[in-house]
Amino acid sequence: MRGRTMDIGCRSSLVAMTTAVLFGCGPSPITSIRIEDAIAPTFGNLIQVQLSWLGQSSVAASDITVTASCRKLGVGNAGAGEWACTVAWQTPNRGTLRESYDLSVATDGCYTAIVAGENLGGPTLKGPDDSDVRNLLYTFEGCFDTT
Repeated sequence: MRGRTMDIGCRSSLVAMTTAVLFGCGPSPITSIRIEDAIAPTFGNLIQVQLSWLGQSSVAASDITVTASCRKLGVGNAGAGEWACTVAWQTPNRGTLRESYDLSVATDGCYTAIVAGENLGGPTLKGPDDSDVRNLLYTFEGCFDTT
């Protein structure tokens, strides 16, 4: 009789844990819209900083238009993992420029973006005094709210 009581107790615990897992999980807060809404302004801010580091004339934030389009790689269309994004930006007197990025997005909403092409140059650029300046648009990090 005692063995049977323990067996029922184990089953009850298993059912309770399974129910908690099933009802505790909902859709992922990591979506293409949240990533796009995070990466575009971060990229725009980095353009401003990079221009000043390179000794070029500054551009007002309102004069930089940045849009992003992201998709999840692999299974599903939401959640942490590997993403691919295309960032398009336009500044005064320049046409629209585009670059592709590979993103690694963590469950806490933080990401690392690494340029997938070489249109923006390498990890360093030449500054106004011919010194090496970190290319802020080559790889960057950011976070967004997942609540």
